[in-house]
Amino acid sequence: MTNPQRRVGVMLPRDLPIGQVLPFARRAEELGFDEVWVVEDLGFRGGIAQAGAILAATQRITVGVGIVPAAARLAAFAAMEFATLGQLFPGRVIAGIGHGMAGWIRSLDAWPASPLTLLSETTTAVRNILRGLEVPQGGRYVSVKDVEFTELPEVVPPVVLGVRGPKSIALAGQLSDGVLLAEPAPPSYIRAALAQAAAPGPFEVITYDVAAVHTDPAQARALARPGLAWIGEPDWAPHLLGEPFAQELAAFRAQCASPEEFGATMPDEWVDALALTGTAETVRASLAARHDAGATCVVMAPLGADRLAALDQLALVL
Repeated sequence: MTNPQRRVGVMLPRDLPIGQVLPFARRAEELGFDEVWVVEDLGFRGGIAQAGAILAATQRITVGVGIVPAAARLAAFAAMEFATLGQLFPGRVIAGIGHGMAGWIRSLDAWPASPLTLLSETTTAVRNILRGLEVPQGGRYVSVKDVEFTELPEVVPPVVLGVRGPKSIALAGQLSDGVLLAEPAPPSYIRAALAQAAAPGPFEVITYDVAAVHTDPAQARALARPGLAWIGEPDWAPHLLGEPFAQELAAFRAQCASPEEFGATMPDEWVDALALTGTAETVRASLAARHDAGATCVVMAPLGADRLAALDQLALVL
């Protein structure tokens, strides 16, 4: 059995052809991955619907929802969705909540004046509802009055916050069961996030990372490069904390005409630092480094035209 503090998961690609979604999840379970994570990106597929279908189609694997945006779902209804999954599939659900991508939420005219307040109130409400506790009243954004939630899970799904800024990570340490760090999540970022969270008790640190396994390291890098194309954008600055090439990377990104050019031409050593790439042995060592830094589950994002084949390659590290 996998050490519960050193788990390995896989991300279900948001654009995976619909006919491959359930086969991908079943194959991930067969190969021995501990978790499969679904995303809820605007314009693609809903996270709760994907999670429910995958849980029903598999037997063992834990399914994480990473993440539902607080601004897009009322806390009470988000809690009901997670509670239902928790009842039907006890011990196999992880609930992820976050701000969501600001540009996407603004396109819906739903970005709050205080994203941190909304996330704080939503997290508290969802966790309290799942545990059968009262929801604090008088919130700026969240109000749950005179409602009795009767259908609650015996095994309460952990609630983790998919956030990246220091204030939001500190909030995760205070109010949630863990943090979900988007890609890239090198060991330096994991250590910084743990310090920012300063959680008083057990705390999940789940990380996403672009991943490619190949017997030829150059081929693995080539597969990973498109997945790193957006790393130079300002939102990704927290991920580079502690990396010696952070300033150089920002300057290099500014010189590139497009994200695609940036991903295609960045130095090999940056690719190796910001993604899980190389032979199975090399990637296994990179996974261990992330676990040693404090990650409890490292989630690998497969790349390439054939993601089912890529999934089999990633499983070589298990």
